[in-house]
Amino acid sequence: MTQHSLLLRAVVLITAVLVLDPSARAEVNDSTIPHIVQKDGRYALFVDGAPYLILGAQVNNSSGWPSVLPKVWPAMDFLHVNTVEIPVYWEQLEPEQGRFDFSVVDTLLDQARQHKDHLVLLWFGTWKNGSNHYMPQWMKLDPHRYPNVTGADGKEVDSPSPLAKETLAADITAFSALMRHLKEADFQHTVLMIQVENESGTWGAVRDYSTAAQALFDGPVPTEVLAAMQKTHAPERANWQEAFGDDADEYFHVWGVSKFIGQVAAAGKAIYPLPMYVNASLRDPLNPGHPPKYEVGGPNDNVFPIWKAEAPAIDLLAPDIYQRESAHYLKALDYYHRSDNPLFIPETIGQGAYARFLFAALGRGAIGYSPFGLDYTRNFDYPPGSGMTPEQAFGPVALDYALIGPMMRDIARLNFEGKIQASVDERNSPDFPVAIATPPRPHKTEPTADPENPRLETPDEILHFGNWDAPVWHRPMRRGLGPATRPAVPLQPNGRALVAQLGDNQFLVTGLYCRVGFLPAGSAAGKPWQYLSAEEGQYKNGVFTPSRILNGDQTDWGLIFTSTPTVLRVTLYTR
Repeated sequence: MTQHSLLLRAVVLITAVLVLDPSARAEVNDSTIPHIVQKDGRYALFVDGAPYLILGAQVNNSSGWPSVLPKVWPAMDFLHVNTVEIPVYWEQLEPEQGRFDFSVVDTLLDQARQHKDHLVLLWFGTWKNGSNHYMPQWMKLDPHRYPNVTGADGKEVDSPSPLAKETLAADITAFSALMRHLKEADFQHTVLMIQVENESGTWGAVRDYSTAAQALFDGPVPTEVLAAMQKTHAPERANWQEAFGDDADEYFHVWGVSKFIGQVAAAGKAIYPLPMYVNASLRDPLNPGHPPKYEVGGPNDNVFPIWKAEAPAIDLLAPDIYQRESAHYLKALDYYHRSDNPLFIPETIGQGAYARFLFAALGRGAIGYSPFGLDYTRNFDYPPGSGMTPEQAFGPVALDYALIGPMMRDIARLNFEGKIQASVDERNSPDFPVAIATPPRPHKTEPTADPENPRLETPDEILHFGNWDAPVWHRPMRRGLGPATRPAVPLQPNGRALVAQLGDNQFLVTGLYCRVGFLPAGSAAGKPWQYLSAEEGQYKNGVFTPSRILNGDQTDWGLIFTSTPTVLRVTLYTR
């Protein structure tokens, strides 16, 4: 038999195995399952063997139904996303106990592939925004078997008890069925990650005060919780109140929720080990308050150790950021950007000037970013009466993704290597940037000059790269130091810049509504310098391809970025 015939028979045999045994498809591709890699405290989501940056959008809560998807995909196309976050509803998946319907999941997989998008599936199971509203009807109609939390006043709270063993068993069964189906049906790895539950925890009560819960609260704290919270010197067999005082109620509830979800995640991951995360209904990162007025139980910054101890199958803890003031937003990013936790933003404000925070997340090594509610299933009129169209509202996110999308793997790789820094305007902004149609009146006082480069005003921020500094300006461009001329960008504070060091004297520079410059620093500080070249171009298959070289007005006043997606490779030298 010829070598060609042997090869043909092998191909036919492998094809037959895949057709007759769908589960073998996942076995063949096990080495390419999306996974998170850690190196030197930095993280990357590996997809198809290389770092991948999620440029995502989360659809509205009821947009995961096949009848609604025609209003989802056009919005995703407009936004230039590469990944769609979309719910899987327990009430649809298991309409009768033990009978599973995967038709909606299969529709999501098929249509995502048609649109060349990846998916992050959101398991709306026991918890959704602290409630159990997505449980199947057969569970809702049996509250004694699947109980809710009992409040301190003895009344039922609209939130499932994390201590309910029957609820846990049912969730494990359903989630395991979902993961088993994905292993068989998604051999193309369309699904990149799984969100286990949604904003788990409880509103309206700090913990469960039922008789069974109280007995556990009065009993000894598990040793892993004491160790995680560094309470190893607590009295022997100390109960929660003795060990944690004023924080006891909150820590007890966090333990219950994290242990519950940890078991659900572990069961699903044992079947199909996709990356899994849990999202937090974020407490105010600067003014959390005590006693808690926020949803208690989720992975907030003060209870990370408990979640890490009780839910090791969860790959990352993620913040849902809806804080509108810059200081609060950036502090939330800092809390979740940790050496033991990949930074991923699964929900955030999706409109207007808040789009700039994608750059702030990238500057902190984020593996992905996904604003909420960006589809066409509802009229968008904000501010009320403004007549704002979805395209106008979503435009800033689309602009970000149009800029970053073509080089997203390169950005992911550079971030994984620790090469990227970013700058965003930290002044608080209106929800939507407003274009400036006419120039403002000249200022009465002259702007302060940068003594190192008198052609430029004092920068808003300086990024430091060893022997080079990169000053960044978020203000309208001025030609020289005279009165203001027509702004090159809107006056609203929505500027953002990203700088990546490619070599000792070479940088990738991009941004929107900003200017970026360079100055020698370190041992080279004060030396005369110049651009050796400023190449405009784009990445193709991981290689930067120049289209032109900028000079003269395009570099003499700094590297200027407006609303046109522009990527520069800059090489510098000192004389």
